[in-house]
Amino acid sequence: MIGIEDVRAAARLVEGRLVRTPTVVSPGLSDLLGVPVVAKLELLQRTGSFKARGALAKLLSLDAAQRAAGVVAVSGGNHGVAVAVAAGMLDIKATVCMARTASARSVAAAEAAGAQVRLTETMPEAFALMERLRTEGMTLVHPFDDPLVIAAQGTVGLEFAEDLPASGAQAPTDVLVSIGGGGLISGVAVALKALLPEVRVWGVETAGAESMSRALAAGGPVPVELSSLVTTLSAPSVSRLTYDHVAALVEDVIVVSDAEAVRGVADMAQHAKLWTEPAAGCLLPAARRVVDRVGAEARIGLVVCGGNATLVDAVAWGVAEQEG
Repeated sequence: MIGIEDVRAAARLVEGRLVRTPTVVSPGLSDLLGVPVVAKLELLQRTGSFKARGALAKLLSLDAAQRAAGVVAVSGGNHGVAVAVAAGMLDIKATVCMARTASARSVAAAEAAGAQVRLTETMPEAFALMERLRTEGMTLVHPFDDPLVIAAQGTVGLEFAEDLPASGAQAPTDVLVSIGGGGLISGVAVALKALLPEVRVWGVETAGAESMSRALAAGGPVPVELSSLVTTLSAPSVSRLTYDHVAALVEDVIVVSDAEAVRGVADMAQHAKLWTEPAAGCLLPAARRVVDRVGAEARIGLVVCGGNATLVDAVAWGVAEQEG
């Protein structure tokens, strides 16, 4: 498992190359949830999500031979875009493997950044293609099964804790973080538990993308059948590395429905004036459950992980929910 010094080292590695995203009190979300809410606005990061942190840190760590061989990544959308943009910044050839369920916007953004995008029918097939390309000599930039990537995602939590005084917020009692493969919550939990030892960290998944909650129930990573429309949370399995961090540091993982995640996007827009993707919208229904569990004295922190969604996507979510 990584520690706070690994997170601080990753912060030094990417310093000056990424956005230090705002940590802000949200009066609108505080009114909605009935308790104080402070949010880390990682949707304002380069490429529109926290993924830029891990991707850039990993690419900066490569030696000359690895850079020359190029890199490969697998993604539901955001990680692929982040790897493509970071590779473009550093003049490294990148191949991104995505399932056809990835948004057209993500595919276009990765290609526009200079990456070759390889599309497969399913996410497990995308992971298999990634593995084949890695064995052919490309360097893998894994979205979550990498200590450096986890440490770099942990800089979200490092900044969150450091910037709380300037935000005017009291330290939160409970912080919610979305889970796909578990890299973000692993790093954030390490940072927050080191700097705010009393805080409880909660994970959030959507039904049909329950890799971590299934792993916790099974005592280790297990493959899951993916059916959630929230493709950016749809990892076919967590890794042993992320499982170990979550099992040790996270209070619980809450599973919400796709419909709740989509409604959360609307609530974020209406009450926080933030246009998020469902991977962040799912935080709000989960936050209501946390408040119910811990009581009215809760102070909620939200890691608003990404905002890579379009109005076309929103229409599709509505259609999918009606058909479901």
